[in-house]
Amino acid sequence: MKKVESMSTTIWHNPRCSKSRQTLELIESKGETPDIRKYLEDAPSVAEIRDVLGLLGIEPRALMRTGESLYKELGLADVSDDDALIKAMADNPKLIERPVVIKNGKARLGRPPESVLEIL
Repeated sequence: MKKVESMSTTIWHNPRCSKSRQTLELIESKGETPDIRKYLEDAPSVAEIRDVLGLLGIEPRALMRTGESLYKELGLADVSDDDALIKAMADNPKLIERPVVIKNGKARLGRPPESVLEIL
């Protein structure tokens, strides 16, 4: 299992997402070369998602793409169990809001992209 806390900068990235691309460009413009994790191909584990939620200080649903058709298909709006929501994200990484940037034991959601500047 990969540890989400590190000295380097990591981005959970989807190259097809404009916000994710903008966030990556912003990180690189600050002279950083982040570790790029294409999370749709290399899905985070339940433990990694739990760690990131702790670093972000948010509840699981706040990290979910609730407008995603898969969210509705799986009936997740009616699920109140945090463990079940985290497992749904691990099993279906498409449900994870993007991008997530992690550095020095802190994390930010790149929405808007400038929010990640707080931890760079």
